[in-house]
Amino acid sequence: MARRRNSAAGFTLVEALVALAIISIALISALHVAAQSTTSVGDLRARLLAGWVAENILAEHRARGDWLAPGISRGRQREGGFEFAWRQEVVTTPNPAFRRIDVFVSDVSDETRVLAHFTAMLVNPPATGT
Repeated sequence: MARRRNSAAGFTLVEALVALAIISIALISALHVAAQSTTSVGDLRARLLAGWVAENILAEHRARGDWLAPGISRGRQREGGFEFAWRQEVVTTPNPAFRRIDVFVSDVSDETRVLAHFTAMLVNPPATGT
């Protein structure tokens, strides 16, 4: 008499291990994507706040009617709980009534990585004769 093999339905140990390996690879990939998106959100927030710093600096110059001497100046400003380093470069233009100002804003910890760069023109207010 031939022996009958037990043909109970189910997965073998090897099949279960392969399935677990596939699931773990998929979960690791999903976590990696989530971590990248979190980093991207933080970077976007820093760039937005750095843009506000640059806009504030330019708005102050416009509001005061500043006529800045050509050169480079630096400073620091807090915005949204972060501290930023800024550098403004004022250069002459072919038209003596205008000066170009470039404002570069970076993170204090890495000033070589510019988060925002804005350019504007300053106008020399005409002398008022009375």
